[in-house]
Amino acid sequence: MCLGVPMKIISKEGDSVVAEVDGVQREASVMLLSEEVAVGDYVIVHAGFAISRLDEEYAEETLTLMREVFAEEDMA
Repeated sequence: MCLGVPMKIISKEGDSVVAEVDGVQREASVMLLSEEVAVGDYVIVHAGFAISRLDEEYAEETLTLMREVFAEEDMA
């Protein structure tokens, strides 16, 4: 299964960002986005590309739901 994961941008240089979620950092390209992003913004990262920008509230809600689902899978 492939997932796009909401991640917070912690650094940006040109079209490359480093984004983080739960202590995991990934480098991603923002070249596919039609809008500007900055450090502190949340983006959906999939296969090394930021594919969408999210507001913080929606990103945190999505991450909470994802954590719950994965926690239930670990118990199964």
